[in-house]
Amino acid sequence: MLSPNSFLVSMFLNTLTPKFYVALTGTSSLISGLILIFEWWYFRKYGTSFIEQVSVSHLRPLLGGVDNSSPTNSNSSNGDADSNRQSVSECKVWRNPLNLFRGAEYNRYTWVTGREPLTYYDMNLSAQDHQTFFTCDSDHLRPADAIMQKAWRERNPQARISAAHEALELEDCATAYILLAEEEATTIVEAEKLFKQAVKAGEGCYRRSQHLQHHGAQYEAQHRRDTNVLVYIKRRLAMCSRKLGRTREAVKMMRDLMKEFPLLSMFNIHENLLESLLELQNYADVQAVLAKYDDISLPKSATICYTAALLKARAVSDKFSPEAASRRGLSTAEMNAVEAIHRAVEFNPHVPKYLLEMKSLILPPEHILKRGDSEAIAYAFFHLQHWKRVEGALNLLHCTWEGTFRMIPYPLEKGHLFYPYPICTETADRELLPTVFHEVSVYPKKELPFFILFTAGLCSFTAMLALLTHQFPELMGVFAKAFLSTLFAPLNFIMEKVESILPSSLWHQLTRI
Repeated sequence: MLSPNSFLVSMFLNTLTPKFYVALTGTSSLISGLILIFEWWYFRKYGTSFIEQVSVSHLRPLLGGVDNSSPTNSNSSNGDADSNRQSVSECKVWRNPLNLFRGAEYNRYTWVTGREPLTYYDMNLSAQDHQTFFTCDSDHLRPADAIMQKAWRERNPQARISAAHEALELEDCATAYILLAEEEATTIVEAEKLFKQAVKAGEGCYRRSQHLQHHGAQYEAQHRRDTNVLVYIKRRLAMCSRKLGRTREAVKMMRDLMKEFPLLSMFNIHENLLESLLELQNYADVQAVLAKYDDISLPKSATICYTAALLKARAVSDKFSPEAASRRGLSTAEMNAVEAIHRAVEFNPHVPKYLLEMKSLILPPEHILKRGDSEAIAYAFFHLQHWKRVEGALNLLHCTWEGTFRMIPYPLEKGHLFYPYPICTETADRELLPTVFHEVSVYPKKELPFFILFTAGLCSFTAMLALLTHQFPELMGVFAKAFLSTLFAPLNFIMEKVESILPSSLWHQLTRI
């Protein structure tokens, strides 16, 4: 026997007509559709969900939380100036300042793994660099240089090495020693010996051409070539010292080279210097180098931006705790560190996944694309150890780096401190990196907020119910009654139990109330 409440519910459900269900589902679909449209518009304009924003701004404080979104206005004026003054081509490919040695490092990797770490495109760019820096129009006047001019154009590595030996049989040729040190030497020690021989030959050519550089355009081109050769040799010698553990010697060589040739910034020797100083943990000198090169008028790099972030993180990372920061808010030093991390991530968003070891590293290519995956690999390959050495730095990076994407909801259209993120980086990186065994990282796309997905699903579901109810009113009415009966069954069960426990007179008085 049904209780009075169950009887009332059954009677109510029996009185509902199919038109009621059509109106109910249609109205629900309309409301959820309007919410979806408003949420989408708000997300497109402000980069966040309106419902989520209201929840964070108004409900979270009531529940005892603190909003710790870091301030971004302090750097906005500097960022505008930065983006206005930077005139570097978006997708210009740069020589990797820390590129490895082909014979002693890249080829050894191939011998061990059977994989080719360099792409044809990357090696072709290197061949063009060698022809630009190590040759000139007057090479035909010197037999050894004429041989080397052909050698740099040769695609076959063995043919290049044979040509270098042939040039050395004629005379001490600096560029021939360079080729052998880069490609034939199987260890860094062998490469260093060859570079030391190259220094003697290169300095002799440099002194001779220095005296003759004003005698005509031909001699000026020779002097420019000999300068490039000498700077390259000394830089690679310093890198050999760094790889062999003689870091202080490497730092001295790099400082002397930068003083002797201050205008040759295309080699980016300061990035080699920064890495060596970080290895020595000489943070004061690192800051001094950054003060000179982290300038609005100079091109940025991942090394510059992330080293600046590391220094600021070092001041607070050992005591940083996300829980403590959520309770008391961020201190000034912590805000500076977070802003520096956001700046670095905006410049190159691919680096954090390598530093946090969320993505596996490969050997860096010989050329990099600034703000691209290739630059991120090159930076993390050499600098991951420096981040690990600073206590808590990676933890701070892990807690804060994704906040950058909340500040830049549409990075391809509008940047914050830099130009909008270049669209062409993915294509260029696929040419520079071995995609056979490496998945190229792309700019992290901002995911749609949960409430937009929820309202979209709700709108679609209610619209489908409205359509089905309109087409099959009798059948949908039966389903609706069955669903509501099932929904109210627990309530009916509870009411029946309450009726059986309470006296009938008391229950009658309660129902009247």
